[in-house]
Amino acid sequence: MLSSILKTTQMGQVGIRCVMSYPVNPALKKALKDQLQEYDAIESEAHALASRRGWEVPELSQSIKAMSTVMTRASLMAGNTDSRIAAMMINGNTRGLIKSEKNAHHTRRADPAITNLNSKLIQRESDNIQQMRKFL
Repeated sequence: MLSSILKTTQMGQVGIRCVMSYPVNPALKKALKDQLQEYDAIESEAHALASRRGWEVPELSQSIKAMSTVMTRASLMAGNTDSRIAAMMINGNTRGLIKSEKNAHHTRRADPAITNLNSKLIQRESDNIQQMRKFL
């Protein structure tokens, strides 16, 4: 579960960083910056949990990061950038939410600290979806 949390937060960061260079509504830019900080905080907490337990958790691969960047840029080539970015963020948050919910339902005897972090990520993903809806 911890590996999934880590990868989900890293994927969120990759997606946000990729769109930050586009000219967007200042309110959208602020929302994205806030979400980036939140993902960073959850990622840091995941690394700290792993470190305290002496675990090594795999990072998101460079090839996945690169593919995500290419796909994001292709998606933003035409049209309303704010709306497209919001839709992409909602889609990404939804994928992360589904993955985290599955982890919560299918992991038996999970470490309470990791379960709490997963719950925090679920709440963050849900909040992010609601926040992005107004930019569609």
